[in-house]
Amino acid sequence: MDKDQVKGTVDDVAGRAKRQVGEWTGDTHAQVEGAAQQLKGKAEKAVGAVKDSIRKAQDESAHKPDQNKQP
Repeated sequence: MDKDQVKGTVDDVAGRAKRQVGEWTGDTHAQVEGAAQQLKGKAEKAVGAVKDSIRKAQDESAHKPDQNKQP
């Protein structure tokens, strides 16, 4: 798991909590801030997932024998 995915999960959960508290208290400012933080978290998770996929693909290609080599 990439560090961006971890940071994104933390931001997503914190934003969700902030948004929920804003809904309970009627604080629209907190709702908007929470929703923005959630969006930021989701974006960070997506970036982390892409980085993780690239890293896995590079690892797999490094461990595969090169089939294009001429004997």
